[in-house]
Amino acid sequence: MKSSKLSGRYAKALHLFALEENQEESVYQDILFVRSVFKENRELHVVIESPIIIADKKYRIFEELFHGKISEITAKFLKLIITKRREPALMAIFENFIQCYYDHHHIKSATLTTATQLQPALLNEIKTMLEEQTKSTILLNELIDEKIIGGVMVKVDDFFFDASIIGKINKLKTEFSQNLYQTNF
Repeated sequence: MKSSKLSGRYAKALHLFALEENQEESVYQDILFVRSVFKENRELHVVIESPIIIADKKYRIFEELFHGKISEITAKFLKLIITKRREPALMAIFENFIQCYYDHHHIKSATLTTATQLQPALLNEIKTMLEEQTKSTILLNELIDEKIIGGVMVKVDDFFFDASIIGKINKLKTEFSQNLYQTNF
């Protein structure tokens, strides 16, 4: 079984169980918390994924780190992951769970790339426009990339809109390179 299928199945099962128990929001917050701990501590990530360290020791590490800080559902889920020896897929499971949560609440993540920092009013206007277009709540990530010279690039899910100057320059380069009539001009 591929890791992506495995992580998707575990994440979906956790999400459905959290919904049934009316604990979706607390489990979501737990997942964000545990994921941030893993991202901040590379050593912890390596220890948990190590096949040499026995499952009981890994579970005691989780107990020490997260006891009283996460819900019972999340704690039992982490124990299940350790028992089934699925720790290497843990971060992928977290990402898939977050995506399940976003899908359930009609939340989409968007990336807005500009050459300079935009004013907050303009950012809110762009966010509102994207929310109207997608009929979803938008989590807007703003990136500054001076290489695009000017304009904007927007990415929402699989949709990519490029209204940057560098994008237009690249498009013109492509059109000119394909012009067969004046290659030697």
